[in-house]
Amino acid sequence: MSRGLSILMAASVMAATVGATTIPNHPKVLSPRDKSKVEQAYQVGNASWYGKRFHGRTTASGEDFDMLELTAAHRRLPLGSYVKVTNLQNGKWIVVRINDRGPYVGNRIVDLSYGAARMLDFHRGVQKVRLDLLPTETVASADDQPAPQK
Repeated sequence: MSRGLSILMAASVMAATVGATTIPNHPKVLSPRDKSKVEQAYQVGNASWYGKRFHGRTTASGEDFDMLELTAAHRRLPLGSYVKVTNLQNGKWIVVRINDRGPYVGNRIVDLSYGAARMLDFHRGVQKVRLDLLPTETVASADDQPAPQK
């Protein structure tokens, strides 16, 4: 009996997937309104990270630095802006919030929190990254989420 069920289940799975294929990634023409929602390439360069030595200190935004949060320091970007950071060595990316100023060492373009650098698999202290600006309306915040149902 269980062999018959196994065959029946396998046949139903195969029938459900007949004709299933990946959809090609065709370029889409964007309207001017949609173009504003697409990330904008901003910078490519070296990134470093900072952690325990600065943990708990006040950042340029006035909040305490938490080395485990996904935040970053940049010299010119507005505080509170969101940036997609891509590790060019392995292709991993995350979104961080700019909450501090820096880096002030070497020719680096961004200082990531320890948590952000760990998510990007930084194996050394400095990695080459790409920064893409994200329009604020595309970044969901916890405040925008509906309250959980009771």
